[in-house]
Amino acid sequence: MITRVQLQAAQERAARMLASIGINITATERQNIEVAEFGLGELEQTCTEHRHPPSAGNPGKMETFCCRWGCVVLFIKGDQTQYLQCKPPVGSEAYYTVFHEIAVSPGDQYTIPPDTLHWFQAGPEGAIVSEFSSASHDESDVFTDPGIRRIPEISD
Repeated sequence: MITRVQLQAAQERAARMLASIGINITATERQNIEVAEFGLGELEQTCTEHRHPPSAGNPGKMETFCCRWGCVVLFIKGDQTQYLQCKPPVGSEAYYTVFHEIAVSPGDQYTIPPDTLHWFQAGPEGAIVSEFSSASHDESDVFTDPGIRRIPEISD
């Protein structure tokens, strides 16, 4: 759970980062920046391992990550990368099972097919990433860690 003050501070930080690379957003967009803390109460973290499975006529979400600034490191199924740039959060290692690393730098993009286990982290300086996807049904995301909550709980 995060507080409304933490949520607003994270939204403002994201808006400042976007503005710093010339991406301006409206006041409405700023208020609607999604902040995902997955029920962990941590905002500086890994996007936990998950997949977007098919459901009720939906083939599952396909998503493309386009790096705008910094570096984002994606992990998917495949041969494990020998020297990982990033590691799962301490204490959560059991919930990370895919370790084929793909580093996405500014101007690069990578598409993850539907129903593919993946997780990601920003590089050491952070990252700004545009994510484009087919139809998204966040409520049907499946996380490897059963304790993860997709929609954040906000307290006042």
